[in-house]
Amino acid sequence: MMNGTQRGNLGRAREIAQVAARYGFGQLLGSAGRRVRRAEPGSDDSRGRRLREMLDELGPTFVKFGQLLSTRADLVPPDILVELRKLQDRARPIPFEEIEAVVVQALGGPIEQAFSRFDVEPLAAASIGQVHTAALLDGREVVVKVQRPAAERQLDADIGLLYQLAKTARDRVSRLGFIDAVGIVDEFARTVRSELDYRIEARNLEVAGRNFRGHDGIIIPGVVRELTTERMLTMERVGGTPLARFDLTTLSHEERHTLAARIAEAWLCMVFEHGFFHADPHPANIVVQSATRIAIVDFGMVGQLMPGDRGAAVKLFVDVVNRDSQNLPRRLREMGLRYPRALESEFREELGAIIARYHGATLGQIDGRDLLREIFGTVHRLGITLPARWAMLDKTIATLAGVGFDVSPDFNVFEAARPHARRLLTSRVRPDQLAARLGGRLGSYSEALADVPLQIGEILQEIRDGEVRFGVDAAGTKEARERSEATGNRAVVAVLAMAMLIASTLIGVFAPSGPTLLGLRVIAFPGLALGLALAAFAMAGVLRSGRW
Repeated sequence: MMNGTQRGNLGRAREIAQVAARYGFGQLLGSAGRRVRRAEPGSDDSRGRRLREMLDELGPTFVKFGQLLSTRADLVPPDILVELRKLQDRARPIPFEEIEAVVVQALGGPIEQAFSRFDVEPLAAASIGQVHTAALLDGREVVVKVQRPAAERQLDADIGLLYQLAKTARDRVSRLGFIDAVGIVDEFARTVRSELDYRIEARNLEVAGRNFRGHDGIIIPGVVRELTTERMLTMERVGGTPLARFDLTTLSHEERHTLAARIAEAWLCMVFEHGFFHADPHPANIVVQSATRIAIVDFGMVGQLMPGDRGAAVKLFVDVVNRDSQNLPRRLREMGLRYPRALESEFREELGAIIARYHGATLGQIDGRDLLREIFGTVHRLGITLPARWAMLDKTIATLAGVGFDVSPDFNVFEAARPHARRLLTSRVRPDQLAARLGGRLGSYSEALADVPLQIGEILQEIRDGEVRFGVDAAGTKEARERSEATGNRAVVAVLAMAMLIASTLIGVFAPSGPTLLGLRVIAFPGLALGLALAAFAMAGVLRSGRW
């Protein structure tokens, strides 16, 4: 006999089957789908719209799952991606009494002990939480995000059903054989369960706040830590109107372009300079205070790029701007894309054809959304694996480009990205940055040098045990010995040159006092000059030998 939970799950499964069949996806559900009248599958042209509408009707958990799929350009066809990126996490508000119970439990006492006012009507409602405005005892205006009482239980139930659907789809639809459907649900479960802990979002807000500290045009709400728990997040309230409700007709053409540029600047700073970015830039999360001043809210979904990732992204951007299709496969490999070498020629030709279509156009004439769509459409068509961090960035930039276009149709995200890319490229060759990178590698060099005696000892032990045999060819021995001596001498000089350059650069950057030139202490210049002279001497020896 089934208990209440099992009956609820069975009823929900039937509801899902009915909705899926009505939108033409009943074939994915096997026997469950046969018990309801199916809609005609429809044309491929409508499949993205039908899938989006189906997920929207199935409710918040499925909407969030669709949002995750919208980040997987390596798995989802471009026409479906476009539709899934329109999904927004919204839900019907729940009674205030249920919200109040969660707040009281989080505070360990009545609301009045922490808030002088707590507004009953919600500011926004989503699948996991509901947002209310309030005031602290000291009069500060705040926004409180409160988790729905049944959020975790409902998510667990829906995730269980998603696992069943993934297994059914994998077994019944041969065209999905290349997709790890269960793995995608695993990724979704990890992502959405992390959003159940509001302390993680609080940390994200604090990181973003530090990154934008002192920037008057980009505001990140501060966290009220003493009133933040796993199920309740209290933030400073920022003035303004969400872009989703902002009347753009009140702005002039120039002001709309300025606002689009400010929004782009915020995300380009996060991507190119901070390496930590808000991954859901839809209009409800951007609060407009003026054409030159915005606030960014809801840091539940973020992405992160390491310094090497940012450098690779800048190089790719420069190659795209320069229409250098020959370098693009290598740049994408540096970014972590993996594909068989046999595909490299076809991949290069496909990318070359895309770049050629933009040949002769100015940067301002290139629509960044179309270019990204074509590149990632090629990635999908060739079955190339896209690392998760880049999939999330692709979705973020595509959404951002769409928002910028809605604000100012003549705005171009590539034009806005160029100064950030140039700044990052310039910073990477500054002496202090070079010194920092070299300093970071000194530890690795030191460990390698420390291992040399051990490695030599192992080699000698193998020779003594007879595990290593040498063969000697008497012909040409003298010439070979002279070449090896010359090579060894040049290697010694090169190592000395490198040591002098590294040591002098570190001294120039970290010396506590003294005059500076080009960002370095003058005391470092004699060592740098000697290192350069030794390097030149070693290079001259190589040139004289005629061997490279």
